[in-house]
Amino acid sequence: MPGHLALVTDSTAYLPQQAVDRYRIQVVPLSVAVGDEVFAEGVEISPKDVAEALRSKQRVTTSRPSPETFAAAYRAAAEAGARGVVSIHLSAELSGTVEAAQLAAAAAPIPVRVVDSRLVGMALGGCVLAAAESVAALEAARAGSVSGDGDGDGGGRDGAVAADADAAVADLDLVVASTKARAAGTAGFFYVDTLEHLRRGGRIGTAQALVGSALAVKPLLHLSGGRIEPLEKVRTASRAIARLEEIAVERAAQQPVDITVHHLAAAHRAEPLAERLRERVPGLRELYVSEVGAVIGAHVGPGLLAVVVSPVIASAH
Repeated sequence: MPGHLALVTDSTAYLPQQAVDRYRIQVVPLSVAVGDEVFAEGVEISPKDVAEALRSKQRVTTSRPSPETFAAAYRAAAEAGARGVVSIHLSAELSGTVEAAQLAAAAAPIPVRVVDSRLVGMALGGCVLAAAESVAALEAARAGSVSGDGDGDGGGRDGAVAADADAAVADLDLVVASTKARAAGTAGFFYVDTLEHLRRGGRIGTAQALVGSALAVKPLLHLSGGRIEPLEKVRTASRAIARLEEIAVERAAQQPVDITVHHLAAAHRAEPLAERLRERVPGLRELYVSEVGAVIGAHVGPGLLAVVVSPVIASAH
């Protein structure tokens, strides 16, 4: 679509494919290495592959996309007629992905706004969907404005070009504002069977991992300030999952929300939890159940159960 705003995100958003197709979102994959083999997340390696590699004690690491990969995505958007790009990514506290995107944006042929969501998974994905809804509203309003314009030349061709450029910048700023509003209200809570995978990947301190394993506690964690931080510790997996449910219900309260239940090789836990949340959250708009991809799976390990609560922000456009 000529003159549109393009959206770019990374593979850790774990967006439903239907949403990716509907909003024409370009997804840039992170990489996962199993031993000496490197794979593109969501393209060449599955969550099941990573879970099996972790269970067999293989070395699993992850890496960000290169700046050139982002540069190619931004060039493709420009070549498709986009007048600007909003590029929304996982927390810079967890990955160098935002930095790579910023390096590419500086040399992009069209304006690019890079947003550090300070989130991951469908917490990030919800921000991308909020941006997509904002873009859709802006494009609808723009189409209506164009169809209602008269035949005046608006000050000539140069004036029209300048006006279009100014409008693109203003629209990008509005989409970024919608994205950040969604991010500010979004919360992610999760349970892992062991902190060992997070410790190995450097996503949580060694001391915290040792305390968890020494006491045989089941940790509940959350996203705070863009980082993974301990929230609570309970003694059994069943109590941890029950507490995860209570926290999610409390966070949702009566407001309109979207909820995602994530898991890794734990559908037997995720699906019943999702059904209980469906019954208990009065303001529920959308409920997603999805397995995390290989990148996040590599850092949390099999058995992960997570709940993302994301407020529905009314569009201001």
